[in-house]
Amino acid sequence: MTQNTIVITGAAQRIGFALAKHFVEGGNSVIVSYRTERSGIATLRKMGVECIHADFSTDAGIHQFARTLAERNLTLRALIHNASDWNAEKHTDDYAALLDQMMQVHVKAPYLLNQALAPFMRTDENADSDIIHFTDYVVKKGSAKHIAYAASKAALENLTLSFAQKLAPQVKVNSIAPALIMFNDSDDDNYKRKALSKSLMNLAPGEAEIVNAVEFILNSNYMTGQSVNLDGGRALK
Repeated sequence: MTQNTIVITGAAQRIGFALAKHFVEGGNSVIVSYRTERSGIATLRKMGVECIHADFSTDAGIHQFARTLAERNLTLRALIHNASDWNAEKHTDDYAALLDQMMQVHVKAPYLLNQALAPFMRTDENADSDIIHFTDYVVKKGSAKHIAYAASKAALENLTLSFAQKLAPQVKVNSIAPALIMFNDSDDDNYKRKALSKSLMNLAPGEAEIVNAVEFILNSNYMTGQSVNLDGGRALK
């Protein structure tokens, strides 16, 4: 492994895939986790990305992924928590299980991985490595339709504050809180119009906006414990 190893969780598609592709094309050693085998994983493997199956819905899955990395005694430049799960109260009447599901992936997985992998972060100089949590714009406003999801992402933002204090000054810890970034292939025109109208900018900027935000954080020598809000002004409407 090189001194620029970057670990990205949940990189089989969309934002995680775009980040992995960006960093491996930039000459970095990239390791990603994935839960479901998708075409993006095959593409990343061909590019030289190491893809490790990991199911963060169980404690055992989290610990196994951490052990796999720790056993290699690698040095991490960045740990990017993109793995996410989504569910809403309308899809279940087992609210306790729903809350556990959201907290497991969005809070417990980053918490345990940060604890396990912090000793392997690059610490030769101040601000030498980064942890980035992907939260959500709903952290600041809540969501009547996705209560457990919003609560878990808010807890993840709080982890950002705590780990920033714990790991400074060598490791910077920040969050990115996106709203609409890109559409799914199955989204129809009516849905797209409604979604775009919710922000001031009226656009879906695409994965490049996330890549730019991650690079901004990595290139900073001073910012830690902060959240970069990528919501197109949605919070102001």
